[in-house]
Amino acid sequence: MTTAPEQNTALLRTAYRAVESGDLDAAERLMTEDFIAHVPGLPEPLVGRDVWRLGTQTMKDAFPDLTINVKDIFGVGDKVTVLLRFEGTHRGTFQQIEATGRRVRFDSIEVYRVEGDRIAEEWVAPDMLSLIQQISPAVADH
Repeated sequence: MTTAPEQNTALLRTAYRAVESGDLDAAERLMTEDFIAHVPGLPEPLVGRDVWRLGTQTMKDAFPDLTINVKDIFGVGDKVTVLLRFEGTHRGTFQQIEATGRRVRFDSIEVYRVEGDRIAEEWVAPDMLSLIQQISPAVADH
């Protein structure tokens, strides 16, 4: 018998596969209409799937070959925690930094709340400092 935490972790794996493949429509369908995103540095959470899509599309445009490796995932009740490793090639502008062609790798810790069979809320903590350092013009190419 499948438990709610098992169903919830499977839902997140499905969402990550959709994002990785570039099918943002499919990923968006896995979210509630009033999806809430808690983003570091913002005083208030962002609400709506369109906000999520804008941020995700920005990443896919800057790193079109982005891969998402689930290093660990576990669910308790309606929450799922995920440890991720993102890898990709900087092929588009990101945070006002023009494409460098550099390969990048950065990690993220993410917590999700699932409501029914949809993702309702996220708290994300990507290692943006590491990512920016990897694409910074001040970093010499090796």
